[in-house]
Amino acid sequence: MSRTWATALAAAGVALLAAPAGFRPVPSGVGTTSGGRGVVRHMTTSKPVKVPNEQHPITVTAQGQHVVATVGGRVIADTRSALTLQESTYPAVQYIPRADVDFTLLERSSHETYCPYKGDASYYSIRAGETSADNAVWTYEQPYDAVADIKDHVAFYPNIVDVQVRED
Repeated sequence: MSRTWATALAAAGVALLAAPAGFRPVPSGVGTTSGGRGVVRHMTTSKPVKVPNEQHPITVTAQGQHVVATVGGRVIADTRSALTLQESTYPAVQYIPRADVDFTLLERSSHETYCPYKGDASYYSIRAGETSADNAVWTYEQPYDAVADIKDHVAFYPNIVDVQVRED
């Protein structure tokens, strides 16, 4: 007769508590570790995965206004469907739907980074006429559940690309 992990823990005298309000389950394919509070690790890559919480909140909301991204005077993206990602105390970032981005001006890069709250980021370089900027655009193609809404969106480094929120 097999026992579930909950039954086994209860038999060992471990009390199970209800999840706190606002708790989001760990992304599928991720296992737990005792490496720290609120930290889990990928089963296959052992990258730490952190779940947003009161100490490190992340919100994703509809921008609701016109957002235009330009570089060197050339429009790279133009949308009324942007999402604003606010992470902890960092500046808010506009995530623009891929459908509203001119990918003819972008070139996929081999550069990658990892965020324990959002996942693996892939990058694009800008190749717009005489304007060239390496790794100026990023995207989370398989974001973690807590920020799943940013899937199929891109963001721009503000020191390279002028991203304006317009009230028109």
